[in-house]
Amino acid sequence: MPPVALGALLGDRELGLRHLAGPAEAWVHGVHASEMADPSPYLLGGELLLTAGAGPGDGPGGDGPGGDGPGGPGPASGGPGPALAAAFYDQYVARLVAAGAAALGFGVAPVHEEVPAALVDACARHGLPLLEVPPRTPFTAVARAVWRLMAEARTRELRRVTEAQQALAAAAARPDPVPAVLSRLAASLGGYVVLWPDGRAAGTPPPLDGGDAALGSLMARVGRAGGPATATDQAGGRHLAAYALGRHAVLGTATPARAPGDHTVASVAAVLLTLLTAERPAGDDTAALARLLLGGSPAEVLGAGPWYAVHARGGGTDPDPRALAAALGTVLLDPRPGPRVRLLTDRDPGPQPGWRLGVSAPAAPEALATADAQARRALDRAEAARAPLARHTEPGFAGLVGEAEARAHAEALLAPLAPVLRETLRGWLAHHGSWDRSAAALGVHRNTVRQRVARCSVLLGRDLDDPDARAELWFALRWEGGAAGPDL
Repeated sequence: MPPVALGALLGDRELGLRHLAGPAEAWVHGVHASEMADPSPYLLGGELLLTAGAGPGDGPGGDGPGGDGPGGPGPASGGPGPALAAAFYDQYVARLVAAGAAALGFGVAPVHEEVPAALVDACARHGLPLLEVPPRTPFTAVARAVWRLMAEARTRELRRVTEAQQALAAAAARPDPVPAVLSRLAASLGGYVVLWPDGRAAGTPPPLDGGDAALGSLMARVGRAGGPATATDQAGGRHLAAYALGRHAVLGTATPARAPGDHTVASVAAVLLTLLTAERPAGDDTAALARLLLGGSPAEVLGAGPWYAVHARGGGTDPDPRALAAALGTVLLDPRPGPRVRLLTDRDPGPQPGWRLGVSAPAAPEALATADAQARRALDRAEAARAPLARHTEPGFAGLVGEAEARAHAEALLAPLAPVLRETLRGWLAHHGSWDRSAAALGVHRNTVRQRVARCSVLLGRDLDDPDARAELWFALRWEGGAAGPDL
C-alpha cells in the first residue's frame, strides 16, 4: 500500500490534528498506539505513533497506577521536575527517531491538559513531527483515516497504471510507433526517456550536474553483454532506471520522483519497444538457414554463443509467448501447441512475471539438443517446487546453483527487507520458527519477533508457514553477501 502524506492528515478537519514541532511533512506507512515508556522495539518504521502521554516514572507496561501510568507522576505528587522531564522526553524521542517512526501524535486528556513543553522541545530538536490529538478525536479515528487514505491512493495508482498501459498500447499501433511510445512514456512518468543506441528521446533531459552522465553509465551497464536486465540509480536529483531491450538496445528513464507504479509502466513500454525494435530475419539469415538444412553447422546461423534453451509455462488466462520472448531479448521462439513454449536466447534469463521457466546450462550451438532436454527437466523441477525459475544443475548438492547466480537471486529476493528484518528472519528460521528461542537469540521481545516476521511475509508476498518458502529464504539468507558455500 502506498504511504500517506502527513499533510493529508493535518488537512482533515474532522480529525482536528494540530502540528506542534518538527517537520510538517512525512510519509506515514501505518499507525501504532502505545503508552509504553519505550515502544521503539515494537516499531517497524514509518508509523504514526499515538500516545496519551508517556512520561517520567512510566513502568515497563506503561499503564500502571500511582505514577507508573503513561503520564508519570500525577498532579497530586507535583509532577516530575523540569530537568527530569526534559531528559526523559529527549531519550524517548531519540529512540523513536532511531526506530524510524514517521511522526508522534500526542492525545490531550485524560492525562495531560496540554502537550508537555519538554516533549515539544525534544521533537523540534530531533526533527520528529509532533501532532496534538484533541480530546474529541479517538485514536481509532486517526487510524481509520490513514487506512482510508491508503486505499484511496492505491486505487488512484492502479487507475493511473491501467490508463498508462492503454495509452502505450495505442501509441504502439500508430504509423511511427517508437517515437509515439517514447513520448507517451515520458508523459506518463513526468520525466525524460531515451532509447539507446539510436538516441531517440522524449521529455525534459536531466540536469547536467551528473544526472545525464549517470543515466548514460547505467544504460551502458545494462546494455553490455551479460549485463542485468534492469538497473536503477539516483543522481542529479533524479531517479534513474534502465531496461534491456533485446540484444542491442536499452531504454533509459529519468524522473523527478518515483511513484509505486512507475516500474510497471516502464516495463510495459520496454516490452513494446523490444517488439518494435527487434531485429527481423534478413536475406543472410535465410541463406544461413538453408546451409544449416543442407548439412551446415548451427554456429553459422547462431554464432558461437553461449546460448540458453528455455522451456516456459504461462500462468493467467492468456499468456503471450511473444511478449516473453521480447522480455528475454530473443526472437527465437517455438510457440508449439500446448501449455509449454520453447525459446533460445543468448542472455542469461531471469524470472518473468506470469511465467514459470526452466533454463538450460550455457551451451554452444552444437549442444542445443542437450540444452533443450536440460531446460525441459528444469521446468519440471520449477513446477514441482512452485518456483518462478529453475536452472539445470550438475549432480551433487553443492552444484545446485552457481555462486554469482545464487547471490544475485538472494539479493533480488531479499531486496524488500530492511537489515533488521533480514536479521530477524535469519534468526527465526535458524531456530525453526520458535518465537521464544528466536527472541532470546536476537535480544528482543517475542512479540517483536512475531511482528517483524509478519512484516517479512507481507513484504515478500510469501506464506512463511510453507516449507518451500522457508527453504528458499534460508538459502537466500545464507548466500546473501557471499557468506554461503558448498557446505550448505
